Order: sequence, then C-alpha cells, then structure tokens
Amino acid sequence: MPRRKPGSLLPLETEILAAALSAERPGQTTFHGFGLAQVMREQSGSSALTSHGTLYKALGRLEEFGLLTSTWEDAAEAEGRPRRRLYELTPKGAQVATQAQAARATRFAPRIAPESA
Repeated sequence: MPRRKPGSLLPLETEILAAALSAERPGQTTFHGFGLAQVMREQSGSSALTSHGTLYKALGRLEEFGLLTSTWEDAAEAEGRPRRRLYELTPKGAQVATQAQAARATRFAPRIAPESA
C-alpha cells in the first residue's frame, strides 16, 4: 500500500465523508457505521469498502484527524440490541466532505487544512 502524503485522505475516507454529508437530514446529524455502509453501497456500489473492519478503521482515522466525532448510543435507545457507536461530522469534516464531493467531479484529492493557531 502506498504511503499517505501528509494532509491527504485515502479514497475510502473521502467516500465516507461524502456519504456522511449526503446522509445528513434536518434534526438527524449522527450516523452509525452499518447505516453509512448501506448508504455508500447504494450511492456508488462502494468498491473501496471491502469489509466492515475496513470501514471502522477508516472512521477511527477520520476521528483522529478531527473530521468526525463519536459517542456511544444511549442504552435506552438500543432496545434489546447491542449499542452502536454514533458518528457526526465536525465543521472541519463537513468542509472536507464538501471538497470531496467537488473533487469527485474534478478528480483531485482533497487536503486537510492545517489547524489555525
């Protein structure tokens, strides 16, 4: 696997951000990994998504980059099933996701802007 250039995202990561942005609805800004995988498959057939392990590792990296935040679902919401981890785009993540959507049309990889001091 080629090394990642500093400040760049992998194609799977940009696809995740674009899918997360397109899946947002008024009053519903959080998403869980399995639901996101379904959106990705519906939108593009997601050739980059080879397994859910791949997805969750990428979600973790995006959280480390400050593009997503996550929390565990309340136990009361789980209603007899295992709790899910809920993810949400940060403002920086939404900006990069918008760039990723534009990049799909122009074929360039978006870059993560450095933190302003």
